[in-house]
Amino acid sequence: MEKDIIILGIESSCDDTSAAVIRNGILLSNVTASQAVHEAYGGVVPELASRAHQQNVVPVVDQALKRAGVSKEELSAVAFTRGPGLMGSLLVGVSFAKGFARGLGIPMIEVNHLQGHVLAHFIKEHEDDRDQPDFPFLCLLVSGGNSQIIKVNAYNDMEVLGQTIDDAAGEAIDKCSKVMGLGYPGGPIIDKLARQGNPLAYTFAKPHIDGYDYSFSGLKTSFLYSLRDWLKEDPDFIEHHKEDLAASLEHTIVDILMKKLRQAAKDTGIREVAVAGGVSANNGLRNAFREHAEKYGWKIFIPKFSYTTDNAAMIAITGYFKFQDRDFCAIDLPAYSRVTLK
Repeated sequence: MEKDIIILGIESSCDDTSAAVIRNGILLSNVTASQAVHEAYGGVVPELASRAHQQNVVPVVDQALKRAGVSKEELSAVAFTRGPGLMGSLLVGVSFAKGFARGLGIPMIEVNHLQGHVLAHFIKEHEDDRDQPDFPFLCLLVSGGNSQIIKVNAYNDMEVLGQTIDDAAGEAIDKCSKVMGLGYPGGPIIDKLARQGNPLAYTFAKPHIDGYDYSFSGLKTSFLYSLRDWLKEDPDFIEHHKEDLAASLEHTIVDILMKKLRQAAKDTGIREVAVAGGVSANNGLRNAFREHAEKYGWKIFIPKFSYTTDNAAMIAITGYFKFQDRDFCAIDLPAYSRVTLK
């Protein structure tokens, strides 16, 4: 009888400390500790994030193992986010993974955070879960720091067709939310307001970039200048029109994202299309995917909300695939803060 493959995944790339356990490709537990401390500062403070990770990592791993009903001695390997992300945050997860794996005498598996987001579509919660894309598929990866169109040929063969040349979509949403005085993180706030607003109330500048690359800096500037002009006429403009502003901003960003994705799908002839990353929790984007599925015959894959944000389940499933290929890493491998998918 073959021995079970049991992977512990650890994610600490930004401000969420997460641990998950996967047995033979089936998720047993996924525990995340979030950090509310950053809300007061309107963004993630790296020093505070790394300190919170140090406090959270041991209890989060302990809870993940307990909820999975697995002892640490049963683990086959430890998978961890090596990068990209905030260096201080990554170092906490990487250092813990090294000590834990060395103490147990089991292999370590390094995971690219972006690859993890894409492979979140392969997380199975039960044995007969069959809703996974077939290779090759296209994946729109949209988060606070990344906006990319990726052609996924295999779990370990991903080709970036296009990516942002400046701000990412999530970054643009957060900054516009901040300008409106709505708070941080901006994504969920804008999403909630947008549902009550008119998406065609206002128009903002859209970029003209060749190929599949994205740009959101022009939209952000256009939003800022428009708002400044409207506030001159009515100091309470934001309060009176925040739902329409949020809906119009969301509509513009979704439109920019989908236009390039449509082009990529048309040019490659690929009809299996997935979305991943934090911004994939956005309702406007999810609805656009459903509309495109109907209109263009796409087979779409939209992750559960719990797998859109940073989570260890996506790190563990990537680790499970790599374990089967014996793709282990050396214990002296350093974390890295910036990198794109290879």
